[in-house]
Amino acid sequence: MAFDLAQLSDLEAIKRLKYKYMRCLDQKRWDEMAECFTDDAVASYSGGKYHREGRDAIIEWLRDSMGQETFLSSHRLHHPEIELTGPDTATGVWAMEDTVIESDWRIKIEGAGFYEDEYVKVGDTWLLRRTGYRRTFEALGPFEQARLTASWWATGGQSTIEA
Repeated sequence: MAFDLAQLSDLEAIKRLKYKYMRCLDQKRWDEMAECFTDDAVASYSGGKYHREGRDAIIEWLRDSMGQETFLSSHRLHHPEIELTGPDTATGVWAMEDTVIESDWRIKIEGAGFYEDEYVKVGDTWLLRRTGYRRTFEALGPFEQARLTASWWATGGQSTIEA
């Protein structure tokens, strides 16, 4: 399939939107993350187990469940399959891998899955109208052997190990 310059620009804008969403999630930048959604957005995480409707409800749930400084996450997306379904609509499927450390609880969660998204272009800006993932796996275990030596919040992202 051949794309024209405007379509390539739209595809890149959608990729940047999704990357911003993940960066804001891991950095707990809730106000900036809200800019990624339409007002009436829908999020359905973990195969629908965690379902929220409306941008404010989504951001509130994420802030409440992931906002603590002891909840450290890393989300990586790759292999985007984006389809432009109209001049201002698109869908996307993304492979996702994530790691979560909850340092107070001394646990580590690792997993993978696939995000499925719907996007809408409002003016010149692409936004998430629907997002959610279903896991291919999730594994939870103790974080007993590790010592946390850096954190974006506790150490300003600097390692406490002397080189």
